[in-house]
Amino acid sequence: MEEMLQVGVVVKAHGVRGELKVFPTTDSPQRFQDLSHVYLDTGREDYRECKILGVKSVNKFAVLKLEGISSMDEAESYRGKTLWIPREEAQPLGEDEYYIGDLIGMDVVLEDGSPFGVLKDVMETGANDVYVVKTTQGKEVLLPAIGECISDVDVETGVMTVHLMDGLLS
Repeated sequence: MEEMLQVGVVVKAHGVRGELKVFPTTDSPQRFQDLSHVYLDTGREDYRECKILGVKSVNKFAVLKLEGISSMDEAESYRGKTLWIPREEAQPLGEDEYYIGDLIGMDVVLEDGSPFGVLKDVMETGANDVYVVKTTQGKEVLLPAIGECISDVDVETGVMTVHLMDGLLS
């Protein structure tokens, strides 16, 4: 399991005072209101801990003012970088909810236990998530994250058991 969980991606600088326009990768964009700090991926194999000085919501984005970033040029240098929090600061999950970081890379097996592939990505569609699985034959299959298709998810062992509904592979 991941020790750090991604909560956003810097889209661009916002204004001239070093604010960052952030696309939230968390279920709740208001999540940033509850955080005192985030860890900014600097692109140099380390994280920079940044105190959050201010948060605004702009449409589906969050605008963050982080300590130590004071100019538009400096903010712009973080375009495309990710924001993280330690797992222990994450919001608790409900039943049948998972952190996307824990799902990526899971082995996917059929109900009879035979290997099917590896979970490569999760697409958030609004109605329900869709799991992108690279099969053992090298094909990409999209599986809806619904109870009729996903039989079991075991984060501890890293195995997801699926039921292939009729017509899914045609």
